[in-house]
Amino acid sequence: MVPPLILSVDDEQDVTDLVRFHLTRAGCEVQTAATGREAIASVELRRPDLILLDLMLPDIDGFGVCEILRRDPETATIPIIIITAWATNDARNIGIDLGALDYLTKPFSPKELVERVKHLLSLRQPASA
Repeated sequence: MVPPLILSVDDEQDVTDLVRFHLTRAGCEVQTAATGREAIASVELRRPDLILLDLMLPDIDGFGVCEILRRDPETATIPIIIITAWATNDARNIGIDLGALDYLTKPFSPKELVERVKHLLSLRQPASA
């Protein structure tokens, strides 16, 4: 069985390392990107099964990345979980309105992250369905 591919987009190396460690242990393959442009390029090269997206990125912010991905029919259905230190209701609402399926604030529990990723992956329809 092919492990699910998760794209983790965050410019903080410690967060990227934490996400990679726990999701790899949970049976996922993890790719990383540190900027919005890098994330979009990565998705174009290899479509992930799920994206973990920070909002505060050095070039295109997470809202912009989410909006770009949702406009493209090829990437519009990729589940996105926003993971950010920005813990306001306005940010959460904007992220959900732009198409993110979940919102997790930093610091977060690695166990909770893995559970949320597994839950969203379990909701996906197989490509052949």
